[in-house]
Parts: sequence; structure tokens; C-alpha cells
Amino acid sequence: MSALVWLPFSPDDLDLDPEIRSALRFEVVESVGAHHEASIDEVEVWVPPYGFDDVDLSLPARMGSLRLIQTLTAGVDHIASAVPSGVTLCNGRGIHEASTAELALALTLASLRGIGGFVRAQDRGEWAWSWQRALADRRVLILGYGAIGAAIEQRLAPFECEVVRVASRARDGVHGIDELPGLLPDADVVIVIVPLTPATRGLVDAEFLARMRPGALLVNVGRGPVVDTDALVAALDTGRITAALDVTDPEPLPPDHPLWRAPGVLISPHTGGSTSAMWPRAHRVVAAQLTRYAAGDPLVGVISR
Repeated sequence: MSALVWLPFSPDDLDLDPEIRSALRFEVVESVGAHHEASIDEVEVWVPPYGFDDVDLSLPARMGSLRLIQTLTAGVDHIASAVPSGVTLCNGRGIHEASTAELALALTLASLRGIGGFVRAQDRGEWAWSWQRALADRRVLILGYGAIGAAIEQRLAPFECEVVRVASRARDGVHGIDELPGLLPDADVVIVIVPLTPATRGLVDAEFLARMRPGALLVNVGRGPVVDTDALVAALDTGRITAALDVTDPEPLPPDHPLWRAPGVLISPHTGGSTSAMWPRAHRVVAAQLTRYAAGDPLVGVISR
């Protein structure tokens, strides 16, 4: 019998070779209802809905034939704890690099060039000329140098800035995270794109922020809990640093949260991957992964087995 795949979109969106298509069966499952119960024990590959709040974490334990979970997200912190033993978890490598890198650059430029202030002045009908900082000649530290970090660097290349790469482990041209304390004081911009893990939760704490040079910009396009929110608000209140955040902790940020009104902060509502570029890439990534799965070839984006 062909392998059953649960998708959150139509299989017609996948450009699959006919031979591969014949080796798979599909059900479109955006949310599980009674009509899916009959097949839940047959599911071999599950592609959960996109998002962090729409995934039913009780499902994997009920999928007796499950072999692969392929997420549409770059991070897997929202589902990793629910993956049964013997099941491979793969992230959406190749889906969000372009969109997230675009936003990282947009937030960096908007913050340095004071775009938020100009927008507020426009709302008041005020011509508010001011001298602003350039990205040119700045040192940009990318914390979490993986696929998205590399995409960010590609987009920074034309802006005549220096890039410092930091990852969990050192490799050629990339610093290890153990070197971070010595690198932070020399960085003008710190772009955070690490995944949320026990090791990275609260990584950007009061000590981290204190090591940043006066006037430096913190950009977070990773996960909100990587940054200690209270410590960030305190640092912003002193005026030592500024911040541009696509992710926060908590999320969504309550209307009365002090982070909204902290000086020098620009906030977007976790929209890094949510662009017109996402779904075409998601369809290509899932199609390529299903082709590998059906052919018995090594999978990509493997987080755990």
C-alpha cells in the first residue's frame, strides 16, 4: 500500500514526478475532524499546518505508522517535545530564508535611518529633518549563522558593512558562541537568528546587553524568549542601545506591555516568513522531501530522529 501523507494544502500544489506521486496517498488535513480518525493510524508523513498555535501536539502519539514530521517553519520548538521515538523531525529549511533575511535587513535599515520617527512625523504632518546613522561602515554581528544567517549576509553585502559570523560551534570563517563576549563590544549591529533551545533561552540577558557597545542596535528575527524582555526594557530605558524586534516574549505582546513604549524600539508582529515568497518555496521544499522519502534517499533539514 502507498504511504499516506497528511498535508495542510492540496497535493496539486506539489510538482511531483508521476512515479513518486503514485507511491504516495494524500489527505488534506488543516485541522483534524472525525472524518480523519479512520486514517490516523496509517499516516507515515505529516506536514503540520503553518504556524505555532495551530498544531495539535496530541496527534503524533496517535499516529501508529508515523515516520516523518516535516514542518513548514524554520524553528521546531513548538513541536519538538511531541515527536515520538523513532520518528524523524525535519524543519522547513529553504522556505523562510529569503523572507526572513529581507525583514532582518528592513528592520536594521529602518531603525538606523529613523524610519519609525519619520512615519510618526508624517502622521502629524511634520517635516522632521534629522541626522541618521548609516549601515555603511558598520560592523554587523550575525548570531546564529545557519541558512538564514547566510541569506542575511548575502543581502548585507552591497551595503559596505563588515559581517562577523557566530554559530554554536566554530568553523572556518565562523566564530563559536563561546567567543561572543569578546565580539559584542565591537559590533554596531547584532542580528539574532538562533533557534529556541534550552541553551539559547534567555541568551540575550542583562550581561549580554551590557557588553554591547553604546549606541548599538539589537535585531531579533529568531525567537522572542531568546531575549530576556525585562533586561531589554531596562537597557532601552537607559538609552545605551536600540532594538528592532520581529519576535517578542510574550507573543503577541499585550497592549499595556512596557516594551511597546520603550525608547528606541521598532516592533513588527512576527512576520518574518509571512510573505508572497513563502508558499511557492514551501511547496518546492515539501515536494523535494517527499521525493526523497519515497525513493528512500537521505532527508534534508533533519533536526532529530
